[in-house]
Amino acid sequence: MTEPHPPEHHVRDAGDAWVESGDGRKFWGRFGAAGLLVHDPRRGVLLQHRAGWSHFGGTWGIPGGARHEGESAVDGAVREANEEAGVPGEAIELRFDSVFDLGFWSYTTVIAEAVAPFEPVVSDPESIALEWVPLGEVEQLPLHPGFADSWPGLRSQLERSVTVVVDVANVVGSRPNGWWKDRAGAARTFTTRLAQLAHDGLDASSLDLDFNRWWPAYVAVVEGQARGTRLDATVAGSGHELRAGVSVVDAAASGDDAIVDVVRGLSGAVVVVSSDRGLRERVEALGATVRGAGWLLDHLDAVA
Repeated sequence: MTEPHPPEHHVRDAGDAWVESGDGRKFWGRFGAAGLLVHDPRRGVLLQHRAGWSHFGGTWGIPGGARHEGESAVDGAVREANEEAGVPGEAIELRFDSVFDLGFWSYTTVIAEAVAPFEPVVSDPESIALEWVPLGEVEQLPLHPGFADSWPGLRSQLERSVTVVVDVANVVGSRPNGWWKDRAGAARTFTTRLAQLAHDGLDASSLDLDFNRWWPAYVAVVEGQARGTRLDATVAGSGHELRAGVSVVDAAASGDDAIVDVVRGLSGAVVVVSSDRGLRERVEALGATVRGAGWLLDHLDAVA
């Protein structure tokens, strides 16, 4: 049996080719492949009815395809979802990803949440139809085998929220780099770096979570002269803009009190970043976990 081939006009990049394993199995994407699973809490997940000529044609899966040479899995998934389903990068926030790695080939499923309304558009010959499918109805469809295998694990984490609340004064103040000469400027620089980290994500093990990487939401609490710090809503990747996932909260008075108020209003997993022992005790009593300033600074340095 021969493998299905895309129409000639659909082969657009050097990555659009089959990779063969030693036992004769073939996988699409010379540089690996990636897909985007978009979850809308109101409507379910966005699924693609695959064209008949595609691999496992006629089944339902997620928009995705071959990665370009040098392209990250996230950028590849976002690009493919935009090309095949019109998914706008500014309408989603990344949540986590899962990697199926065979050594010579890998497929990365990137999970994102729809944080602004949009309607998918069939704009690519790989799609017969695109639909928002309620979570409880996904398994009733004839699913792509790879997606069918991964769906139970993915679904179990779809509605998990992870928020990192940052004590900006404590973290910035932990390094004697002259930040006190311009407290507002130091806070702006810090939140800009934080937005880049929000774009790149964190290794799941650093958050004691499953799967490969997670993209928490970040709440940066600023106080004193740093109040009024603002940052752009989006951060550019290597070709696509995504929402940064960072919000800034001005503390009306005590920064510690503001952080406790933020934590009290959150659900899901909450990580507070601060080396303040008194604050640690207060937020742990609310169910949050705590990481020291050095934990976050190490991650920021790795991004830089």
